[in-house]
Amino acid sequence: MPETSPANLDRVASSSSSSSSSSSSDRASVKIEEIEDGGGGGSSVVNGSQEAESQPETTAASIVKNALAESSGGGNKSFSRQWSVPMDRSSSNDRAESSSSPSSLSSKPKLHKSKTERHRKVTHILAEDAAKIFDDRISAGKKLKLLNRIANVKHDGTVEFEVPADSIPQSIPLDREENSKNGDESIDGVDFQYVPPMQIVMLIVGTRGDVQPFVAIAKRLQDYGHRVRLATHANFKEFVLTAGLEFYPLGGDPKVLAEYMVKNKGFLPSGPSEIPIQRNQMKDIIYSLLPACKEPDPDSGIAFKADAIIANPPAYGHTHVAEALKIPIHVFFTMPWTPTSEFPHPLSRVKQPAGYRLSYQIVDSLIWLGIRDMVNDLRKKKLKLRPVTYLSGTQSSGSNVPHGYMWSPHLVPKPKDWGPQIDVVGFCFLDLASNYEPPAELVEWLEAGDKPIYIGFGSLPVQEPEVMTEIIVEALQRTKQRGIINKGWGGLGNLKEPKDFVYLLDNVPHDWLFPRCKAVVHHGGAGTTAAGLKAACPTTIVPFFGDQPFWGERVHDRGVGPPPIPVDEFSLHKLEDAINFMLDDKVKSSAETLAKAMKDEDGVAGAVKAFFKHLPSTKQDLQESIPEPSGFLSLRQCFGCS
Repeated sequence: MPETSPANLDRVASSSSSSSSSSSSDRASVKIEEIEDGGGGGSSVVNGSQEAESQPETTAASIVKNALAESSGGGNKSFSRQWSVPMDRSSSNDRAESSSSPSSLSSKPKLHKSKTERHRKVTHILAEDAAKIFDDRISAGKKLKLLNRIANVKHDGTVEFEVPADSIPQSIPLDREENSKNGDESIDGVDFQYVPPMQIVMLIVGTRGDVQPFVAIAKRLQDYGHRVRLATHANFKEFVLTAGLEFYPLGGDPKVLAEYMVKNKGFLPSGPSEIPIQRNQMKDIIYSLLPACKEPDPDSGIAFKADAIIANPPAYGHTHVAEALKIPIHVFFTMPWTPTSEFPHPLSRVKQPAGYRLSYQIVDSLIWLGIRDMVNDLRKKKLKLRPVTYLSGTQSSGSNVPHGYMWSPHLVPKPKDWGPQIDVVGFCFLDLASNYEPPAELVEWLEAGDKPIYIGFGSLPVQEPEVMTEIIVEALQRTKQRGIINKGWGGLGNLKEPKDFVYLLDNVPHDWLFPRCKAVVHHGGAGTTAAGLKAACPTTIVPFFGDQPFWGERVHDRGVGPPPIPVDEFSLHKLEDAINFMLDDKVKSSAETLAKAMKDEDGVAGAVKAFFKHLPSTKQDLQESIPEPSGFLSLRQCFGCS
């Protein structure tokens, strides 16, 4: 890689971003037309240019169609994909002018969208269209066409659509009657001292940051005499066992999942060739769930039979396994997964509040269409259950499944349209600092000067780590700050020469390190965000995918950090501005106020109380708690309110 001068870092970062994901500037737009016929199998005819190496922006339904074609290997439909490659590249003169202009060194070059995208108008969703998406009387083929018309999966993996306010039926009220009728019992009054000992399995899919809060909850459940098996990826076996918990391996590799999600910016694949990667991972995960609930310990051989399940949504088959075993299930997550009218689904792009609630249903339907064949195969072959129909058995359809959200209500209050089955329990911290022995060299460096700024992206892979490292070092030098760079999986910290104001480290417990920092810059995982806010650190979030933009926006809205910097827009200019923003006294004061409000929260206790609050107390309650597929999601459920 050619050497770069600090003055050119902005330009280099921008070009590396666009080259490492030609998915931004060189993407084609794709139009997929479904041709129904009586035979012909699942063949695909690709027309137009074959030069589009990067994955195109697609309509939402095209992802589903390719997933179905991938899963079936045949069928009675063939899909004609028309790949158009209308590039809007800058001319050589434009590039020369850009590189010679002084302003180009401190601002990011514009990445042009394809002409097809610029000229495409976002289709408005009408209320009657929304109702059809969730009507089981309408064939899957027609629903695919409907999704194709009303939603688009963007380059960043989010789903875009628009809802005109006048299309929402104003007469549809919020389900406040049901909420008030059932009451919203506080978890504070729950007494879990007398719950009989249970065998509880946790089915957790994700990165270490996703697993860590469940380790804290599992340890607390053990303290109350319950046997807990934490089933997650084999990569985290040592982490789980060291915490004193039982471990069972789930399928899927978190590194593969992380690389996939960084590339695709979310759960939804950015193009057809990405589908087999995600499907193979999900199939391994889904088929490992049932053994995790009933097979003996793989090391000791000690028998295990789950009395209850705790899971996070990316396990996908969790509710189906609970249905087969006839045991209660409680879903916990670090990002919103329950429809609300107060903010949109983190994986969606919809600006109109009228469409917030619907965004959850649309994202849910896209994910479900991509995995329903695997789920139904599991139900028939392993669980001995009937297959479920379109949008049945998904995470949003089980209104009788209690959900707990692991964030501070002082940061994101519980939405008013979430009923008593849903709790916001607080951030769930795992105490790692008390047993941590820091290297003497780190302690000496921390004591030798002002508090540093922490910069790291955890287990997320970075496309151009050398360029990003140079940007970080130069931004610290310009702002006259000391900094700690966490190398992580991304490979940051490869300095050409040592800098006395920069310290490179591997993994260090955030609850030990962050109180010793003046500010933090990270990817915006819920756990890392929580640790920084608890330590009263102003926070800059550089989101890669998933819920990270959501937390970046919440941090900025709360006044404890600048607007998030998407990783594809990371530049010297923006990082320098973000650091200066965090150094402002008002921002520091806001961070201290929020940390003080969070100080007395115990999210782990809140999660345990929520779990026991919703446990069935009688046989009839048990039957009511078993997830049952819902056959039809009504317009009332879609919009909730206007």
